[in-house]
Amino acid sequence: MKKVFKLDEVDCANCAAKMEDGIRKIDGVTYAAVSFMAQKLVIEADDDVFDDVLKKAEKVIKKIEPDCDIIG
Repeated sequence: MKKVFKLDEVDCANCAAKMEDGIRKIDGVTYAAVSFMAQKLVIEADDDVFDDVLKKAEKVIKKIEPDCDIIG
């Protein structure tokens, strides 16, 4: 399953790259991309672990950018 989410409050391209790197390391993630310019997150993971992957991705994002939220 591949989903696109809007991100709120990604402050810099470097932070977006760190988020992307961290999310790609989560077990079950087959693809991840964070766009600073578009303020978007794309995650691809197996259907059966997607919700767990999304929760872990949110933790990675909050660790790097505490004010950033996944929308939608």
